[in-house]
Parts: sequence; structure tokens; C-alpha cells
Amino acid sequence: SMKWLVLLGLVALMECIVKIPIKKKQALQEIFRVKILTKNFLQAKAYSLSDNSGLYQSFSSHPLRNILNMSMAYISNITTGTPPQQFQVIFDTNSSDLWVLSVYCPSSSCSTNSKFNPSQSSTFQDMRRTINLSFGSGRMSGYLGSDIVWVIPLCGNSLFPRIGELFVPWQAFGLSTNLSREAMEYGPYDGILGLAYPSFPTDGTSPVFDNLNNRRVISQPVFAFYLSSMVMFGGVDNSYFHRDLKWIPVIQPRYWQIMMNRVSMNGKIIACYHGCQAIVDTGSSLLIGPTDLVSSIQGHINPSPIRDSEQMMSCNDATNLPPVIFTIHCTDFPVPPKYYIQKADRYVFLSPPISKSLGFSSFQGGTENMVPLETWILGDVFLRAYFSVFDRSKNRIGLAPAA
Repeated sequence: SMKWLVLLGLVALMECIVKIPIKKKQALQEIFRVKILTKNFLQAKAYSLSDNSGLYQSFSSHPLRNILNMSMAYISNITTGTPPQQFQVIFDTNSSDLWVLSVYCPSSSCSTNSKFNPSQSSTFQDMRRTINLSFGSGRMSGYLGSDIVWVIPLCGNSLFPRIGELFVPWQAFGLSTNLSREAMEYGPYDGILGLAYPSFPTDGTSPVFDNLNNRRVISQPVFAFYLSSMVMFGGVDNSYFHRDLKWIPVIQPRYWQIMMNRVSMNGKIIACYHGCQAIVDTGSSLLIGPTDLVSSIQGHINPSPIRDSEQMMSCNDATNLPPVIFTIHCTDFPVPPKYYIQKADRYVFLSPPISKSLGFSSFQGGTENMVPLETWILGDVFLRAYFSVFDRSKNRIGLAPAA
């Protein structure tokens, strides 16, 4: 009967959701954000925390891992080449590129990470083009190559992924040959896999997700993040969130940018007074906004800062804080202090030492030069609280409280 056909179709769709594990990894050094600025590779431009360089121009379920003193990185496994070489990469919704470290990177900053050796892959092709990448904390240069790339799902083996799972036979990606010491000195990752729109496609290159979708190896052009443990490609498993998804239109199909109504606390608007824009960014750890507004918010959150640091506070003081409410598309998304205050006493070495348990506010300034509107970056602090769905077919983001 038609009813059984519909039911079988729904079961098949559920089975087509590929779940990719994520792990979070902490570093003892603050690593706020690694943003790529590449003029040659996809010609993407991205905002950098270090130089406040203006508006972003650019830009499957999968296990993730997260980077902190105050920041973390959520990282998943991919393999490249034949036989496969494994890498831990950040799945980043705010860049379109795929790049990994290479064996031709002599920098000391490359020494502790996994590096791709193209001479050990029988399927590698040199695309004979150079690339230059700029980060919030450094610079990288290299060249463009093409090879088979696998995204390792929960049911896959890292060295022998299942045939028919997520792979692209000829994926263009960047191979680093030079990396400044600051860029990844404490970074536990080997590269970045961009999940933004293909904003400025260059001949011969296309983002990984687009290639997977074009090959029809995922059932629909949708991916979702359950940030504590996985990414989903091709659909949504509703057991990972509560209530209904609230759908928010993307302003323009370049990057995952939406309109926000206001930011409030205790019934008082504390930012985004006349509406603003927000970028949903799995590659950022914090809640980032204009420095003057962030300083004001820190004053609300932390009226008695420790050692003159507006971000450092006693964990006892943090427990009684109210949620910060982000109102998006007329829906309130409260973020309680257990998300926006991060316990950090084991990472902080003060002289003289402080006996009390310490925490840090996860608000950070730096977006004041992004134009034309006031801009906020909703990073992992927000996304740990909310299951997020990125729907390329309808250019929208879905949010619901994470289970």
C-alpha cells in the first residue's frame, strides 16, 4: 500500500544519513580562530581575528573534536590518497577550502602533526598551482593537488573505509609547504575542511560537500552538527534535539549568515539594538562581536573581574548569572552560563596563585570593522547548546535545543 511505501521511504532516508564522529581537543594556549584568506584557492576571503579585515567575502554524520585555554576545536577524521593517509581536520562552516599539512612543510609548527605525502599515493595529481593562505595567527603557503578523499563515518574504518561511503575521487585540496610558527603551534589538527558555499569557484576546484552532493552519495544537500559528538551528512536524526527545528533564512548564499533581532539579558537589550547580522561558524570557538559591545556585556556578566581581566571570574559568581538570549527570526535562543562561562582554573597559571576556582567569559571582541551591519559570530559556545542544520537546497539554517 502507499502507506507502507512512504514508511519504507522514510526508513531509507534515515539510513542515508551518514554520521561522522567528532572529538573535542583542548590546547593549553589560546587559539581563538584559524581563518583562511586564500586569493588563489577558491579566492575566498575570510575575517581574521588578528587584523579585523572586514566582511567575510567567501566562502555528512561525522565525528568531531574541539581547541581551548578559552577555545577548542572540534575535529574529525578524513583520509586522502591511495593507500589512504589519515588526517584530523576542523569541519568549518565559514570557509570552502580543504587543505592539509604536507611532508614538504619544513616548519617546526608542522612537526607534530600528520602530514600528507603525495609520493606515497598512486592517485595523487599535482595541479601545478600555488596557493597562499593567511590565518588569524600566521601564514601558510603551498600548492594545489587532487586525490581521492574519504570522510570517515561512524561505521567506517579509518584505513579501509567502506565502499559506497563518503568519498570524492578527484578532490582538489591545498598542501602546505610553509607554515608560520604561530599558525598551529598548539593546534591539534592537520587541516581544515570547509563547509561554506562555493563562493568564488576557481577552475578545477569545488568544495568537498558539493562534490559529495553532485555524486549523489548523500541523499540531500543537508548537513547538521550535534557538536558534542557528531556531524550528519545527507539528513537529520531528530533524536539529537528537543522540540521542533526553527528555520532561519540565509541572507545570501555565500556563507551561513542570518539576521538577528537583538541580544538581551535579564529583559534588557545589551547588543544588536536595531537588528544585526550573525554568522553561524563551527570553526570559531567563542561568541564574537564588536569590541565596545562585548566590553559592555563583560561588565554585565563580570562586575568584579579578577586581576583586572574583564573575562576572568570566580566560578561561584558564574553560577547565578542569567542566560544571554539571542533573538533570531523572532525566536529566543537562550545560552545559559554553563555554556558561555568556561571553567579554566587548570589552564591558568597566575602569580601569586589564586585558590578559588576560575572561569572565563566566552565573549570576545573583534568584529567592529565588519560592514555594513553590526556582526556577531556564533561559534561553538552557541552551537553546543543548539543542534544546527545547514540546508543548502533551501538556503536556511535550522536550530533546536540539543538533546
